[in-house]
Amino acid sequence: MKVVFADRNLMPHRVLLEEALPPGTAASWHESWNEDALVRDLGDAEVYVGPRFTAAMGAAATRLRLVHVAGAGWDGIDAAALPAGAVCANTFHHENSIAEHVAAALVALRRNLLGQDAALRAGLWESSVYSPSTPQPETLRGAIVAFLGFGHIGQASWTLLRAFGARGIAITRSAAVDPAAHGLIWAGPSARLGEALAQAEVLVVSIPLSEETASLIGAVELDELGPAGLLVNVARGPVVDEAALYEALRDRRIAGAAIDVWYQYPSGGGKAEPSALPFGRLDNIVMTPHSSGVTAETFRGRARDIAENITRLSRKEPLKNVVIPR
Repeated sequence: MKVVFADRNLMPHRVLLEEALPPGTAASWHESWNEDALVRDLGDAEVYVGPRFTAAMGAAATRLRLVHVAGAGWDGIDAAALPAGAVCANTFHHENSIAEHVAAALVALRRNLLGQDAALRAGLWESSVYSPSTPQPETLRGAIVAFLGFGHIGQASWTLLRAFGARGIAITRSAAVDPAAHGLIWAGPSARLGEALAQAEVLVVSIPLSEETASLIGAVELDELGPAGLLVNVARGPVVDEAALYEALRDRRIAGAAIDVWYQYPSGGGKAEPSALPFGRLDNIVMTPHSSGVTAETFRGRARDIAENITRLSRKEPLKNVVIPR
């Protein structure tokens, strides 16, 4: 069996992956995604592991049986391009890493660690001990956190924040969350989002992007969160309206935000502005490059899942996490 790998995030775990593959597997590694190179390599492959799959790749990969993404999202896979009989599977393992990021960002924002760091570098001791006009910051204990989306990421984030003594509300599209089972104050459907924001001091966004959720958080919702409110977005950028978010931060209509998902991404290389708006000029935002789930722990787990599915394929056993069936 030949397997073609084209996800650079798996390169640090190449040895782990190859040791877990079925005996006799031939692994072909590409350090980056290049359509022309992949088209040339896929002719005799039965498995392809990578973030994107195109019509040209599908036309070349006549023996392909499995396309595996090394993450949860499969929006880069052209389902119509899959050869007859091939399926697509995904994997997770990012929820604990993202939860850690959410907790760390909220501590940094709630305690104004970035502001204190910048001030002390300039010789200013920004603490109520030395500056009576500086308020004492709040901890996360007792803070009400509203979760917009309560799947893998929302639940893992709640587990950590609950350990800090926070209280929680979950808003989901299905309204199928049992609050008692998760130790939440209450849970409800998207129609109750405004009610949740009126109570919350923190909003954690982890709901998938769709036509229904695009700009679900706009100016009205940010104003409901209020001038002491904090927002963390680890879902997709456009779930939060771009202009509304910038203006709310600029005008201090919310206290701050931690944004890991953006409105513009690099088309090649690693350099690009994350938004057409100057978020980088604001001092009340923590900006990260869609990296909250990018840890060694995440990709070790994903490598094991991919190897297990390839083994299952070789044994003609049912595959796990199939998202595009035959």
